[in-house]
Amino acid sequence: MDEGIFSGIEILPEAGPVRQLFILLHGVGAGAPDLVPLANKLRDAFPNAALLLPDGTFPFDRGGRFDSGDIRRQWFSVSAVTEGNRAERVAGAMPALHAMVRDAQNRFKVLQSDSALVGFSQGAIMALEFSVAHDGHVGRVVAFSGRFAKLPEAAPEFTTLHLLHGEDDQVIPVEHAHAAYERLMQLQGDATLDIASSVGHEIHAVLAERAIHRLQTCIPLRSWKQALKGA
Repeated sequence: MDEGIFSGIEILPEAGPVRQLFILLHGVGAGAPDLVPLANKLRDAFPNAALLLPDGTFPFDRGGRFDSGDIRRQWFSVSAVTEGNRAERVAGAMPALHAMVRDAQNRFKVLQSDSALVGFSQGAIMALEFSVAHDGHVGRVVAFSGRFAKLPEAAPEFTTLHLLHGEDDQVIPVEHAHAAYERLMQLQGDATLDIASSVGHEIHAVLAERAIHRLQTCIPLRSWKQALKGA
């Protein structure tokens, strides 16, 4: 994906202007079509939203080799990835994602506060790290089965984070979700955590419904603070 150029699937409102923007980021070795079921649920809940399902930045990397003809994609290579180099790889992939988010916001004339990044697995890693690198450039981050590349030293102030995870996740263990939430609470961040029992590494229907509930009902912490100051 070149900076500022969108490649993937778009689901736009049937009528009227765009009121919200959702950008859905798939997992490693997957593609935009994998997130269509989730996008359809979001469309039903937010009929005035534009939903963009971009293709990952790079072709899927098999053991360090790229196949340009492969429809499977990735945001960064996981070949020989370690705890020591993961954050650097995510940082290298961030400029293209940031440019794509800004381009979509400008195109649909949607405020940053009315935009959300929704990621699964590797896509959730990108979304969570985006919230730290570009605090407030989206109002919400919804992270399914994800983790921070590196636990943050400061919590996002202007982005609300919703962490959703399966208790039986064998790919990205649920401990990462607990660690992220605990760190965000220590840093006085704005986050929610939902864990589904007997659920593995997937966007389970229960978690999808919970994410929509969070998006529809959760008042950002910053709004509460502003109201308290006003009182």
